Amino acid sequence: MRVVGMRPVFDGPRVSVYEMRGGTHLILMLTEKINPGDAPFDLMVDDLHATHRRFSSLGLGPSPIESRAAIDHEVFTVREPAGHVITFFSSHASGKPI
Repeated sequence: MRVVGMRPVFDGPRVSVYEMRGGTHLILMLTEKINPGDAPFDLMVDDLHATHRRFSSLGLGPSPIESRAAIDHEVFTVREPAGHVITFFSSHASGKPI
């Protein structure tokens, strides 16, 4: 998760916590049985194309970028080491004050 840009908050032997921009946290827990498949979450990035290029240069093997016209986003996926597929979406944040 560090490689994709998350900041470590806590790294323990059984639980690790990573922080994303905006204060959202991802909690990773050690498990003996892994059922690879689609991750139960997705991530949005400010510049999808730059992120795709960076992940490619790091050897992460992102899928080709696809357009999802129905939701006005572009998207690609990356398979993480345990086998889960994480989906990365283009951002829809407007930059306007909340």
